[in-house]
Amino acid sequence: MNFDDKTLRIIEILINSFLPLLKAGLQFTVPLALVSFTLGLILALGTALARISNFRPLVLLAKIYVSIIRGTPLIVQLFIIFYGLPAAGITLNALTAAIIGFTLSVGAYTSEVIRAAILSIPKGQWEAGYSVGMTYNQVLRRVIIPQATRVSIPPLANSFISLVKDTSLAATITVTEMFQIAQRITASTYEPLWMYIEVAFIYFIFCSVLSMIQSKMEKRLERYVTR
Repeated sequence: MNFDDKTLRIIEILINSFLPLLKAGLQFTVPLALVSFTLGLILALGTALARISNFRPLVLLAKIYVSIIRGTPLIVQLFIIFYGLPAAGITLNALTAAIIGFTLSVGAYTSEVIRAAILSIPKGQWEAGYSVGMTYNQVLRRVIIPQATRVSIPPLANSFISLVKDTSLAATITVTEMFQIAQRITASTYEPLWMYIEVAFIYFIFCSVLSMIQSKMEKRLERYVTR
């Protein structure tokens, strides 16, 4: 098979750029997603518990937080944190700003997943815990949270996969993750179509691997579900 010079050049660019893109994905994109998701889950649990509490100011505060984050674009939130806060005397480096932005986003969206999972547990479970002398915190920690975790794992896994793709927005605030590396290579090679197809392919690989892990987790959890 014969290739013209342009085709050979494109193939060479794709081969030479694959490892730098993959390296950026493994060094920045995946860790950024993991750290943000972990912190976001902690925030989400606190927000979910605040939403179902009987303390009205706490309920209102949690509702306002969720409403603001869910009602505004993530890219705007990142710009406010990274480009806007310096006007108020708060300057953050790009990576820290990205982690804060993604954490707030994950916390708001997944708090609804966790809240729904907690509310899906029958009230009889609470009453059974109280009947054996457990406190509210003990029932929550020993009875409710373990059951709610099994319910929430599938949607939370989907949220994490979405976050991996959303980390590409960090390029807009100069974080040197995979998508920004692709932009830099594109600026020097002038082949945007093929470069962005290649970076999309790498994101697809990451998400496919995560989807397989999710499927295995769901199968393991099914063993503990009573039919």
